[in-house]
Amino acid sequence: MTPTGPAPGESSLRRPELRPLWRTVHDRLSSGRPVTRVRLGPLDDAQREALADLLGLDRLPDARPSVALARLEEAVTELCGRTVREAVTELVGPLGDRATERRRQGDERAGLWTWLDGHDTVRAQPALADWAASCRAAGLVGGSPARTRALLTEALAVLAALPAHAEPLPVFAARVVSGDSHALDDGTRLSSLVLRALATLHDTAPPQSAADRRALWARAGVADDELSATVLTAGLRPDGGGPLARVARACADAGQAASLTLAQVRAPGGLTLATTRSAPVVHTVENPSVMALALRRFGPACPPLVCTSGWPNSAAVHLLRLLADHGAVLRYHGDFDGEGIRIAAYLLDKTPARPWRMTAADYRAAVARAPGGPPPGRLTEAPWDPELTTTMAAHGTAVVEELVADLLLDDLADAARTGAARGD
Repeated sequence: MTPTGPAPGESSLRRPELRPLWRTVHDRLSSGRPVTRVRLGPLDDAQREALADLLGLDRLPDARPSVALARLEEAVTELCGRTVREAVTELVGPLGDRATERRRQGDERAGLWTWLDGHDTVRAQPALADWAASCRAAGLVGGSPARTRALLTEALAVLAALPAHAEPLPVFAARVVSGDSHALDDGTRLSSLVLRALATLHDTAPPQSAADRRALWARAGVADDELSATVLTAGLRPDGGGPLARVARACADAGQAASLTLAQVRAPGGLTLATTRSAPVVHTVENPSVMALALRRFGPACPPLVCTSGWPNSAAVHLLRLLADHGAVLRYHGDFDGEGIRIAAYLLDKTPARPWRMTAADYRAAVARAPGGPPPGRLTEAPWDPELTTTMAAHGTAVVEELVADLLLDDLADAARTGAARGD
């Protein structure tokens, strides 16, 4: 097949002096917007003469002429039988569509932030909504929604894997972030992103020093040793021959609290809960003082009780998951303040626990019994009851767990009577 040669008159379009014209036309047509005129310049005399020849002008145009696209279309079609778009595509390159590209990128950005706001981890822990907003304010990584989404996906995977089980940071990173032991090294973008999220959860300032960063990682169970991470239990009598079962039973029989280390919780040896006609219930509280009141009232007859002592560490989360895996029904109560709501959301996300006297109605009853408390502090949504934090904000009063301890102990007494009636 004989190659097709240049169209007649095309050589005129290829004059070097016309290159500024074609580059400018190409740029304007690539905007994706309607184009009726193209402004050029400044042009030198040779370029002005070439433009006058192309358009059939009887005199030289100005040094900064404005050329009507319709006139240029007529001239190009007359010379070579092509449209202006065809000509500039041949002379300069394929035309773009910047307006469409901007809309596409805008849609990608909007989709990215919608995805982040609706992610399961963010929805389960609404305190992270502020972190998501800060991510949006910081903008895209390298201007790329895809790169930003990949980084956020890794950060969310890290947050979902916390608290860690007393692992060194490189070991935890290798397990969670595609086998990369350096992914969470100090100074990496991913490490900074996760630490900002943890600071938001704990309502603290982002860490500024290496010591602050290590402390925040330790709160999340990273590099936390198996002895310093502990969880309190009372009335817990699991079967089994491991240290967890033996220590918990011995303390329960003595009417004392057991302080179980993460090492004991993780140690092999077997653990089962007594078989009953229904699943055993394990209540969990935030504050050790409530457990102390329960032990004072019930002694060795105390129903199964776990205390997180504030934010649940790796030992508390591991124990509660272990109990749930062995058939326990978990119920949790904490303080009615901003941090208490964040702690509850965190625990309900990390374990199968369900709220215990933690609804808006429970809060209103508690405020009626103990009005005039301190402000609740920073409030975030309670995923189990959207009305709760709205009600707390309206009252402007925190209610600490100790002020409703009598109600909690009555629930434990009911649980003990129910268990006795079943022969537990």
